[in-house]
Amino acid sequence: MKTLREILYNVNILAVQGNNDIAVRALSIDSRQIKTGDAFIAIRGFAADGHQFISKAIALGASAVICETLPDTISPDVCYVQVSNSAQAGGVMAGNFFDNPSQKLTLIGVTGTNGKTTIATLLFRLFTQMGHHCGLLSTVQNQIGDRIVPATHTTPDPISLNALLADMVAEGCDYAFMEVSSHAIHQQRIAGLKFAGGIFSNITHDHLDYHKTFDEYIRVKKSFFDQLPNNAFAITNLDDKRGPVMLQNTKARKATYSLRSMADFKGKIIENNITGLVMLVGEREVHFRLIGEFNAYNLMAVYGAAVLAGKDKDEVLAALSDLKGAEGRFDYIISKEQRVIGIVDYAHTPDALLNVLATIKNLRQGHEQIITVVGCGGDRDTTKRPVMGEVAAEHSDKVIFTSDNPRSEDPGEIIRQMEAGVGVHQRKKVISISDRKEAIKTACSFAKQEDIILIAGKGHEKYQEINGVKHPFDDKQVLLEMFALLEK
Repeated sequence: MKTLREILYNVNILAVQGNNDIAVRALSIDSRQIKTGDAFIAIRGFAADGHQFISKAIALGASAVICETLPDTISPDVCYVQVSNSAQAGGVMAGNFFDNPSQKLTLIGVTGTNGKTTIATLLFRLFTQMGHHCGLLSTVQNQIGDRIVPATHTTPDPISLNALLADMVAEGCDYAFMEVSSHAIHQQRIAGLKFAGGIFSNITHDHLDYHKTFDEYIRVKKSFFDQLPNNAFAITNLDDKRGPVMLQNTKARKATYSLRSMADFKGKIIENNITGLVMLVGEREVHFRLIGEFNAYNLMAVYGAAVLAGKDKDEVLAALSDLKGAEGRFDYIISKEQRVIGIVDYAHTPDALLNVLATIKNLRQGHEQIITVVGCGGDRDTTKRPVMGEVAAEHSDKVIFTSDNPRSEDPGEIIRQMEAGVGVHQRKKVISISDRKEAIKTACSFAKQEDIILIAGKGHEKYQEINGVKHPFDDKQVLLEMFALLEK
């Protein structure tokens, strides 16, 4: 058991009141989880301020409190540590508590709006196939070797994150790949971690409910690269106009990937069809099992990162050519009778939806309808809803607006906001059905021989969140059921 003094190493401390040589049983940022001998870290969060729960934490047995503002009432049995930023201190403390696991393996982070899950998952599978024992932290799931640990956030809180990394070290992992969300960067959940590499995919309209402005969203993403050490690598998408910006102030070794410009890692699409991509990577022609231009970018990011991590180019391409993508990312099935293609994809931003629909258009022989089922999440960025509606209507033959995860909002109101983005000339092709299962059934009933159905927004998720309750719901399973029911 470590002492509080040891756990506070490298924390920016303003004042200490009490004995910091006490042993600490565990760290917690949730006062409800406190047990005797724990240290409570009071963080000013987006929804609540942990400083309001200091007295509750002490009543439950906290022997130490880390805070930005000392409480009015001081308990003589508690050590109070005043810091400049509790969230940042929490990340550093969590690292110290778990013996800084990020320093004991090669940790590579992926940030950007779209593609994070696919890139992190492909890196995990690639390095595993190349003989390494690896860890994965992603939106879909966390994984230690073959063991799956359910994921609740794109990037966990710093205590859970360091605990997971410590488990990876204990189980012999030498590499770990993680998604790094803008929320996690801003909330200092990755504070104190040592990254060996950082990857930027792209940046588009998302999370403005949290960041307020697009410029702030970009600034937060860029700060991840600003903090990379000089012995790390940083690789960016040169075809995204904000790609070069990400590397402006980084101390890390810089590299670029591209499909359109001269770059350190240059790719070119030769073929793109339902069987996969054929690409020219450098001078070598390679067949990949993934589909679509967006996946071509993901593959180039993975290839570049693997080479920068010291792997042989030819070995990387040979292994990559055999890999599948992440669950719920352009995940498709073909019906038995009418050969209808059903695609389930996590696309929940306008740009991601446009990418998927553009890919589907390229797969068409010409006669097939594109039928899109799409919704928008509740309690999230409302400004993207009409844009999502516009994109779906513009690039589909038929569109069904439906419920996604409405959370605390009225699904009908969310759908009305999506409908507002549809131009007058597109309205005839759009219908709205708030019941998601009924919407998928209707899409299947519309589908004729070899038509293509896209069910967008939820991807890998196995639930639908309504008024705080997660109800079982799996888009892919429902799609299979409807194909069978309607004898498609």
